[in-house]
Amino acid sequence: MAVNLFKYSSPVTFYPLAGKLALLFGVAAVVLLGIGLYMSFFVAPTDYKQGEGYRIMFIHVPAAWMSMFIYVVMACWAAAGMIWRTRLSSMMASALAPTGAIFTFIALWTGALWGKPMWGAWWVWDARLTSELILLFLYIGFMALESAIDDPRRAARASGLLALVGVINVPIIYYSVQWWNTLHQGASIKMGGSGVESSMTEVMLWTMLIMTFACWSYTIAIALTRVRSIILEREGGTVWVKDMLQGSK
Repeated sequence: MAVNLFKYSSPVTFYPLAGKLALLFGVAAVVLLGIGLYMSFFVAPTDYKQGEGYRIMFIHVPAAWMSMFIYVVMACWAAAGMIWRTRLSSMMASALAPTGAIFTFIALWTGALWGKPMWGAWWVWDARLTSELILLFLYIGFMALESAIDDPRRAARASGLLALVGVINVPIIYYSVQWWNTLHQGASIKMGGSGVESSMTEVMLWTMLIMTFACWSYTIAIALTRVRSIILEREGGTVWVKDMLQGSK
């Protein structure tokens, strides 16, 4: 039986689906995070150069990846909302922004904790660090601009344009180590012709991937939970929301 995915572009049909998926991914996030943290602190071997302090990378690297990935997805939702005029698209962009900002802050914060013993400073105006800080400002600017405009459609259009313009910062973050002479180390995991290539041991690689999957699951769960709240807020005057709220009493 063919499934019509377009019907889920409507808030009324997406709302119950989002609730079920949020629960599923929420459970997955808790399980994966528990496994990942255990492997990070008790299974992964000590790094022969950085000692025990390198373990913060199991939080820092997934957070940095998610900060970039969420922004790209947020911009895609914003673009879809402007092109196809779907209300749900702008709602999804709004739901993703706070989580992206949190991951960006975690990446900067854990990077500072790692940088102090390794570089001797909490912060340096490194190309990657600076562009990651700009990404945090873009997230904050997106949320602030959306909140400053009362009309939801105008707010979605203005914040969506900001998101699309800010996308150019993502490849700058990713390739900054290659484009400029920076203190930041290069990527430990790369996609090569033979698949995934890593300079880490197999245990370290699996730990990093599990932590990354935990962050993905958390992002999906929290974004779906948040978009349900946004749907109720923006669709509060519709018949289906009123009927649902009356039926739950």
